[in-house]
Amino acid sequence: MAMSPRRTMLVGNWKMCASRERIGELRLIGEAAVAAGIEIVICPPAAMLHPASRAARNLKIGAQDCHHLDEGPYTGEISPQMLREAGASYVLIGHSDRRDHRGESDEDVCAKAAAAIRAGLIPIICVGEDSAQRQNGATRRFLTNQLHACIPASARGAEIIIAYEPRWSFGSGQSPDPDEIAEVHNIMRSALREALGYLQGDAVRLLYGGPIRPTNAGWITATPDVDGLLVGTASLSALEFVPIIDAAAAARQPARKPVRAARQDKSAEVIRPAKFAASAKSLSLADRTEP
Repeated sequence: MAMSPRRTMLVGNWKMCASRERIGELRLIGEAAVAAGIEIVICPPAAMLHPASRAARNLKIGAQDCHHLDEGPYTGEISPQMLREAGASYVLIGHSDRRDHRGESDEDVCAKAAAAIRAGLIPIICVGEDSAQRQNGATRRFLTNQLHACIPASARGAEIIIAYEPRWSFGSGQSPDPDEIAEVHNIMRSALREALGYLQGDAVRLLYGGPIRPTNAGWITATPDVDGLLVGTASLSALEFVPIIDAAAAARQPARKPVRAARQDKSAEVIRPAKFAASAKSLSLADRTEP
């Protein structure tokens, strides 16, 4: 039986950067989603989930984290069920910010992902190697082991999404080129087939979560086994996010006209980043520029 095509998805992570004034951006982003024919998810801060879900049209709302238990004496934590009741359909799990600042482990990520699935949320599980692992040639082994550790044993392909964050590139001024992105996403696809079986592994959508701009969104989305993008602060405003949506949609539908062509810088050319050098410097948290 032929597998249904995986629908292109763009996820906007607003981090701790938005106020209620940003809710108005959702209307224009939703309009762009309809015109583009791709799925858009916005992940605002937890305090904005309910008003964002009420204002959202033609797009979905996601949370940025959840607890691994349904309830309990955990001051300041939010359970997956609470997130769903607030209007979330998705939840980011194991984002590099959480792993770096909160020390979240793969075991934590797996427990949270399982809790999210139980509550009817779709976890967007973030993975990625750092500069040391990259330089040591451990990317394949590390990502394969990380995916096996982070995916709940009972998960099915349609119940999870994987977002690759090239942590080695954050703050370095370097980015993966098309061949490197294709190689990493192929590694993840193979690991998913091992973990879930061929059909279920092929059903999982894989997102790329490095720095995204209108000038690289198109060719990244067109890269084999890239089903969408995890976008950071560029998703905070329609003015910045809609050209990215346009570029991603055009990459999947070459004949389609841009949704907001007038907003794009027509003089901009697609610039593909240089090949990553093995001598990339180690990263510090202060240097981070990732989504």
